[in-house]
Amino acid sequence: MGGASFVNNAVVDAGDGIDRLEVYIACMPELPEVETTVRGLAAVMAGERIAGVEARRADLRRPFPEDLRQRLTGATVSALGRRAKYGLIETDRGDTMIFHLGMSGRWRIDPEELGTHDHLIVGVDSGHILSLNDPRRFGSVDLVPTADIDTWPPFAAMGPEPLGPDFTARHLQQALAGRIASIKLLLLDQRIVAGLGNIYVCEALNMAGIAPGRQGGKIGLKRLERLVEAIRTVLLAAIEAGGSTLRDYARPDGELGYFAKQWRVYGREGETCPCGGIVRRRTDGGRSTFYCADCQR
Repeated sequence: MGGASFVNNAVVDAGDGIDRLEVYIACMPELPEVETTVRGLAAVMAGERIAGVEARRADLRRPFPEDLRQRLTGATVSALGRRAKYGLIETDRGDTMIFHLGMSGRWRIDPEELGTHDHLIVGVDSGHILSLNDPRRFGSVDLVPTADIDTWPPFAAMGPEPLGPDFTARHLQQALAGRIASIKLLLLDQRIVAGLGNIYVCEALNMAGIAPGRQGGKIGLKRLERLVEAIRTVLLAAIEAGGSTLRDYARPDGELGYFAKQWRVYGREGETCPCGGIVRRRTDGGRSTFYCADCQR
């Protein structure tokens, strides 16, 4: 593979024959989309030395760290991971770059050309170029000492990961005790469980047979056990499928994801629920809720 050089803060692609692929995320990426993105980035970044970094504007939702280029250039990527809807890129210098894709963010790997919305460019020694593309600029990039990750303010307030061992029916029972808000809105509260978004909450509630408007504090432990299992099942299926496929989302291998075709209720108003009932739509907290009144109680 050819190399990449950074001249006057501009990327110069010197590669020959590099297989080009793009990791697309669109329309409010949720946990599976971020997980899939991180896996795609890991394929070309893990163990690589960062050859250069270019911020092509001063900010996204907030300013890029002033010392981003200095602290990342020359460092080796030691690990990649995810916390809720944030991606983590850890280096051997004790720093972790934390990115959030906002409403419209996506990482592009080896783009044919850089466009107006390619705001952060990272090159690695193997020759790959990675571009953070965010048309609406609701995303963010932060650089945090790895040792301080758990106490970084956005993470410190978060609940457990829905795919982790701490997310249990007992945890939900305690977190929801006495709450009169709807279970749909409570599951979107990142302080209760980290990383769940509208699509997968609708899907999990349908799978668990729980009405989205039911008061969270009135759901019994047995039903919460079914809900926890449904959340994990829905998320793992989406990750396996490559994300939720909101039109131009693609997996790291370039294939369009297909989980959207498997949705039980989301986006299917008027169609048939797996139980045989009809999918309905309503608005909760400004967001569309898709559900089946026949099987969700």
